[in-house]
Amino acid sequence: MQTTTYPESTVARKKRDQKTDDLARRIIDEYQPKTAEDMQEALKDIFGPLFETMLDAELEGHLGYADNERGPKASENRRNGYSKKSLKTTTGKIDIDVPRDRNASFEPAIIPKGTTDISGIEAKVLAMYARGMSQRDISSTVEEIYGFSVSADTVSKITDRVLADLEQWQTRPLKPFYPFLFVDCMFVTMKRDDGPQNCAVYTILAYDIDGNKDVLGLWIADSEGKHYWMQIFDEIRSRGVEDVLFISMDGVSGLEDGAKSIFPECVVQRCVVHLVRNSVKYVPNKDMKAFCSSIKKVYGASSLEACQLEFKKFKDTWKPKYPGGVAVWERNFSHIEQLFDYGSAVRKVMYTTNAVESVNSSFRKVTKKGAFPGENALKKVLYLRIVELYQKWEGGYQRNWALVRNQLSCDLRISERISKYERY
Repeated sequence: MQTTTYPESTVARKKRDQKTDDLARRIIDEYQPKTAEDMQEALKDIFGPLFETMLDAELEGHLGYADNERGPKASENRRNGYSKKSLKTTTGKIDIDVPRDRNASFEPAIIPKGTTDISGIEAKVLAMYARGMSQRDISSTVEEIYGFSVSADTVSKITDRVLADLEQWQTRPLKPFYPFLFVDCMFVTMKRDDGPQNCAVYTILAYDIDGNKDVLGLWIADSEGKHYWMQIFDEIRSRGVEDVLFISMDGVSGLEDGAKSIFPECVVQRCVVHLVRNSVKYVPNKDMKAFCSSIKKVYGASSLEACQLEFKKFKDTWKPKYPGGVAVWERNFSHIEQLFDYGSAVRKVMYTTNAVESVNSSFRKVTKKGAFPGENALKKVLYLRIVELYQKWEGGYQRNWALVRNQLSCDLRISERISKYERY
């Protein structure tokens, strides 16, 4: 029988340091752990003396002599026994003895005075909160995993610390130029004095000239409307935005006029995906697939002439059967025609608000837990989610962005506007 030989790298175990190996064997011989929980208890016993030894060494350095030596006669400071301290660690609660000096001038570095939590639990609490866990769920999870309790009130205080960062982020200066803005609104349930109420969360996602994503801000109001959108556009202008090439949005009445009143040179694009959704409301299931295939030939055409020809075919085929569905496209056909004023790569970016809807989809994963007690609670969880999105986006650029930028720069109507801001 033939023996198969595998490369050494696939079977060889990484060689451990001999001291590490000896230590592991001594722990096993001493504690005889049978489960992972037994090993956790063993580690707790080890960490306590380890911390105490390190603290003793720090005090020796502070006093200038070892525990078994006599200090200089000129020195009035001496050891002064020990105080008890309970630490919260990732292995559970540990009680240690902290050495003291007579002058109380000893400031430990490894465990500073007043510190009782060395578990890094704050970062863990923020991560759980960012994933939509309630304060009580976080409290229960911490106690179950780490063996010490963190009250719901403490969780609230920990997460409240992000409010200062949120305020700074919400008011930060913005870049003067963005080729693309995508705007959208979602609804979240909030507790009010008169009971639960759906509130509107406004979001603007931007692409800068290098294809980097940025959420320009979060705004919460009782409802969605053109007047509040105008206030938002006015705010981002006051924060430094001078020019925008394209703003993609859904069909809120008056939103286009509101956007152009703040950024008069921008091109406002109705989201084609929203138009599809609105039109198929008039089409029964048996014809929906054919209807969508027919309209896709219109906005997916290779040229304006082909688009207009396909639109005529679309109307001839479907208007006699579903005039309401076709009327949606007739009212908004100018938004389809304007797509063909630009290159195919630019069209693929501007024709839909899917980019910002993806952000809102991420938000919904952490807002579906129920009604929020107030705006701050909602803002905290959304801001922490945005921080996670920034980490995900870091170093990433939009697909085919070089082609998009080239097509924009070659367009004489907007090339001067781009070159004005390229230094940013």
